[in-house]
Amino acid sequence: MTAASELSFFASADGDLAYRDVGSGDPVVLLHSGFADHRVFDDQIPALAARFRVIAPDIRGHGFSANASAPFRWADDLTGLLRHLDLGPAVLVGLSMGAGVATDTALESPELVRAIVVSGGGTSAFEYKDPELLAHTARAGRLLAAGDIEGWLDQFTEGVAGPHRTPADVDPSVLRRLRALTAHTIAKHTPGEKDWYVPLGDPWPRVPQLDVPVLAIHGAADWPDSIAMADRLVDTVPNGRATTIEGVGHYPNMEKPEEFNTVLGQFLSSL
Repeated sequence: MTAASELSFFASADGDLAYRDVGSGDPVVLLHSGFADHRVFDDQIPALAARFRVIAPDIRGHGFSANASAPFRWADDLTGLLRHLDLGPAVLVGLSMGAGVATDTALESPELVRAIVVSGGGTSAFEYKDPELLAHTARAGRLLAAGDIEGWLDQFTEGVAGPHRTPADVDPSVLRRLRALTAHTIAKHTPGEKDWYVPLGDPWPRVPQLDVPVLAIHGAADWPDSIAMADRLVDTVPNGRATTIEGVGHYPNMEKPEEFNTVLGQFLSSL
């Protein structure tokens, strides 16, 4: 995994936000999933940096970035970083929660966004309807509230596999990496602390205005709600399409990195 010494820091109005900045060329921004950090993209960063300038931030409250001490929005943080780096328009690649960060930023600062790639999510209006996923999420919330970090990590790895597999079906190295990342982020927080995150509001009336290419990369074994959220996004924008990677769940970029990199690389080459 990448080390903290490889990170740069942006002094935001509410603490320092960490990010990787490697390569040169057209900018590609990698936005990680919830509870993790930029290191979920360790298999993508060097491959992309051979052709592009890759920015991989830790979203506020995650990884090596500062926790919030005042209200904040994802779009404001990312817009601030891109303007600080004098970058844009950039391709935003969002995984799960990162997909919401990407679409929020594109809606709020469209001049900074050239294209969007989502996987395991769509907008920041997360839509969960599947009873199995709702039960999984509720159990994870109870474990976290009780301070049972090991139990929460076990529950988290079940979510990585998706509803059609067990953690035994996932490469153990992927689960070890994710447990380490999520444990690091969880350690930054305490049960019951104030959540300063401010949602953007209902994005759907504005989504048809996202007049940039949008690609969804599905893991075939991912949760149906995650796939549906990404599909709704690409079906609503003027220029959207989806592709599927077989045999992977919520983290196709980690389970089948070469195939994910090929799909992403072909999309970037088409822009």
